[in-house]
Amino acid sequence: MVFSSAVFLFIFLPIVLILHTVVKNTKIRNGLLIVASLIFYAFGEPIYILMLVGSVAVNWIFGNILYKNKNKIILALAVVLNLLLLVVFKYTGFLVGIFNGVFNTEIHVPHIVMPIGISFFTFQAISYVVDVYRQKTSNKAGFFDVLLYIALFPQLIAGPIVQYRTIADSIKDREVTVDGLMVGARKFIVGLSKKMLISNAMGMVADKVFNMSAEGIDSPLAWFAAICYCLQIYFDFSGYSDMALGIGSMLGFEFPKNFDHPYVAVGIRDFWRRWHMSLTGWFREYLYIPLGGNRKGKARQILNSMIVFICTGIWHGANLTFLVWGFYHGVLMSVETATTKKDTKPPKPMVPVIWFVTMVMVIVGFVIFRSDNISYAVQYIGKMFAFAGTDDGMRVLISFLTPSFIATFVISLVACCPVKELFRKKCKRVFEVGSYVVSLVLFALCVLSLASNSYNPFIYFRF
Repeated sequence: MVFSSAVFLFIFLPIVLILHTVVKNTKIRNGLLIVASLIFYAFGEPIYILMLVGSVAVNWIFGNILYKNKNKIILALAVVLNLLLLVVFKYTGFLVGIFNGVFNTEIHVPHIVMPIGISFFTFQAISYVVDVYRQKTSNKAGFFDVLLYIALFPQLIAGPIVQYRTIADSIKDREVTVDGLMVGARKFIVGLSKKMLISNAMGMVADKVFNMSAEGIDSPLAWFAAICYCLQIYFDFSGYSDMALGIGSMLGFEFPKNFDHPYVAVGIRDFWRRWHMSLTGWFREYLYIPLGGNRKGKARQILNSMIVFICTGIWHGANLTFLVWGFYHGVLMSVETATTKKDTKPPKPMVPVIWFVTMVMVIVGFVIFRSDNISYAVQYIGKMFAFAGTDDGMRVLISFLTPSFIATFVISLVACCPVKELFRKKCKRVFEVGSYVVSLVLFALCVLSLASNSYNPFIYFRF
């Protein structure tokens, strides 16, 4: 079940919200959310419910042991078991394929269906046991508390990655308020609109072009589709995060912000401060800092950054393109680290130039990320920088430029900027009233889009 489906919007979510609001007892509310979350997960992955609950049980047991006995060997075993689960379900086929290619063997490549959201809930499980070991959780958690934390449906399959300590108090006791319901509903609709009205429109173009052979693509079409993909992935990822934050608010939880207008970033370091912030924060706290962070000299800092970014790429999927994408961003970050001082602002005249260079590097990176293989990525990028057009390429490009697409494209570019925050600051009262009216209109448009059975992919299946 996905947030942008009719079953979720008109059956599952209303029932859960009504029951959760009517019930006042927190324990009963938690039980309701656990049952709802397991039903939500079972809708698409009934076979893997036992695996999800089993993973929670194992990590809860490790948490209890570490709560009483702060032992590094036990912690390492817990982390290794979680990573092993991830490797088995997500990377087995990829690793066997590499082994066959390197050693010229013919080992059968197993076809294992990857559980939805395994990357997200495994990382949350790791953060839980590590935080217990570090004594960052004030109270001993019960099994059902940990089950609710890991399986909670708003962030189960698409993030953000939440740390137990950030919602521990809300699991024990929380209030459902009118303000939380209203603000949460508005946030949810904004996220739904990002996904349904912008990401899907951009994705249709990106998919059609990236499914073409590289020989049939010219420079203008290549850049156009690459930009469309950048818009698709941003509005899809941030849209699902907004929907999760909105549902969380309606249920009395406060999840961390996950995106902060990454396409206005000035520099790669700034981009990663704004892009998938919960994932970046997870790697910083549980990998980068334990490796030494920036405390052991510039060379060690660069090495640690490279390790983190390679792991970030691997986390996204079992494909060489993700690994290369992570390595690519690691190199960019290393160059920036070696040549600039942290938190040093560039001269104002240079800001537009640095922003432009940053966006070109990000777009090229996402071409690697989107491509099915490295060979195609190299050919595609070659077309981008050939700076040559063809009649066939221009015809394909023009075919996409319908009035509705052009309007959506312009709106998406504006929405990449912090316009909403600026308007809220300047006209707070008008914003508060107008935003709810706009939300109703946006929701109606989303429903119409859903009713038309139009293109509506769930790109998190890859992760």
